[in-house]
Amino acid sequence: MSRDSNWNNMDGQIDRLGLFISSVTDYAIYMLSPEGQVVSWNAGAERFKGYKANEIIGQHFSRFYSAEDRANGVPERALQTATESGKFEAEGWRIRKDGSRFWASVVIDAIRDERGELVGFAKITRDITDKKEAQEALRESEQRFRMLVQGVTDYAIYMLSPEGLITNWNAGARRIKGYDQDEVAGSHFSRFYTEEDRANNLPARALQQAAESGRFEAEGWRVRKDGTRFWAHVVIDPIRNDMGQLVGFAKITRDITERKQAATALEETREALFQAQKMEALGMLTGGIAHDFNNLLNVVTNGVSLLRERVREPADVRLLDAIDQAASRGALLTQQLLSFARQQPMSPEPRDVNRIVNSFEAVLRRAGRDGIDFQVKLADKLPQVMVDAAQLETALLNLVVNSRDATPDGGRIVVSTQVLELKKKRQELAPGQYVVVSVQDTGSGMSPETMARAVEPFFTTKPLGKGTGLGLSQVYGMVQQSGGDLDIASRLGEGTTMSMYFPALAATADETAQEVAPEKVLIVDDQPEVLEITSELFRTLGFDVLSANSGEEALGVLHRTPDLRLMLSDVVMPGMSGIQLAQQARAAVPDMKVILASGYANPALDKDQGSLDGFHFLPKPYRMADLVKMLRVVG
Repeated sequence: MSRDSNWNNMDGQIDRLGLFISSVTDYAIYMLSPEGQVVSWNAGAERFKGYKANEIIGQHFSRFYSAEDRANGVPERALQTATESGKFEAEGWRIRKDGSRFWASVVIDAIRDERGELVGFAKITRDITDKKEAQEALRESEQRFRMLVQGVTDYAIYMLSPEGLITNWNAGARRIKGYDQDEVAGSHFSRFYTEEDRANNLPARALQQAAESGRFEAEGWRVRKDGTRFWAHVVIDPIRNDMGQLVGFAKITRDITERKQAATALEETREALFQAQKMEALGMLTGGIAHDFNNLLNVVTNGVSLLRERVREPADVRLLDAIDQAASRGALLTQQLLSFARQQPMSPEPRDVNRIVNSFEAVLRRAGRDGIDFQVKLADKLPQVMVDAAQLETALLNLVVNSRDATPDGGRIVVSTQVLELKKKRQELAPGQYVVVSVQDTGSGMSPETMARAVEPFFTTKPLGKGTGLGLSQVYGMVQQSGGDLDIASRLGEGTTMSMYFPALAATADETAQEVAPEKVLIVDDQPEVLEITSELFRTLGFDVLSANSGEEALGVLHRTPDLRLMLSDVVMPGMSGIQLAQQARAAVPDMKVILASGYANPALDKDQGSLDGFHFLPKPYRMADLVKMLRVVG
């Protein structure tokens, strides 16, 4: 091929290239002179910038730059960079003919001849305003998201690397965990777990589960910077790129300690309610059995008392003594049952607890054994409490005996008193001042399961035949009936402390009574055997006895006997109760002396039968001596 043919081919290629460049519309492609004047112009340049070729060729390309860029010499530096390094590339705002702006991607290449001399520049510009706006929108969205995450203070939100290293940290994480970002960035998130959880490899298992199943969610204890613990709700989500590769984890933690505490308190309340309902049911059953048993014992004890007046044979007397002792043991058993059921007949009076303990100390010491260090520690100037002294003595004796049995190898038993001010409600105790009587030992202690059942009647951990299981039941019932509560603190191998809480009194009161011996008495009871034995007791005391089997019959006797001034009635009877009878009798005869007898105690009567106010109460079973004492009080 000849040289002329080569040039013709080259000229053809140049013509085709020029045609191609001039036809491109997505790019502005044009030539600049070494000084920066426009020497060519394609269709894309006309579309982007709005100038026709005859309007722009010969003009300096800096007219496409903003006034700020021209003032800062940006066009000149672009050509200088392209001249020195062969290429200039950048993005920035450019100006159209109509004055509007567009974001341009610019490439300027230096053009040199065969000798390497600069002959001009090739400039390619692309309008990427849409891309710029999308990037800006994405940046603003990311900024808003970062601001949102950083503004959240109720949740700790932070990122982890695939290995579990902390890569960022929000304000909520700082508030909840106590660390600044520079303190934790780059460290492993397991630092927030307890030692037990780290030993069990819980952090690693959490990341593994999140990576495999797409989510990990749990609750547990976490540790703050200051070492305190909080109950946390945790969610860990894996983060994957477009190819599905794991690039990290998003971790959200919330402090729900208050909710945990509320749930725990609710569960404890439910348990306490269940325990109270169980004890109430046991009390109702126990009280009913003891009441019926008391009626039977009343017949036995009073029958023995009457037979003693008639029997003279020694063998018969011994038999009566045996019956009497058995009845006494039965009466003690029913008293303990009624005490647990809070139906034990009590005679509460304003008393100084320290005096009761001091006067009973010798008995309590004898209840112990050799080798036990028995101590009494009484607080000074205790306020008085409303308590039945005999019942409190029985309770103290029961507690000391239990402590003695819990310390078979010796130890220490301490009986103490103190005044305690409760600022808020504690179990069944309202806020206020209480006198606390405690018996503490250094014995074997109790398990939580034993403590939960300790006051149940007949429950005992002692060997068969060594205890009735009613000692703590008596203590519990007596304290409850006195308006207080029994607190048990114990741990296996560390001893036990039993504390009786009694409401403190602000003042005391004295009562006086006159002795009056009426000549006639009306006995009212729906059980014939009880009616007969009680009537016989009064006849033995010299009374003129009238009797009735019901309240209605008793009212008839009252109307027929205008000089009648004394009545003893059972409380629980079919139809008209003893209290209703007493109220009507008092209305008919204002100076009527009324004694009400029952195996139930005052609280039960107040609830189910009415009020005992203004009437005298005689608990069953009673002996002749008890009856004589009551008659002196009635006056």
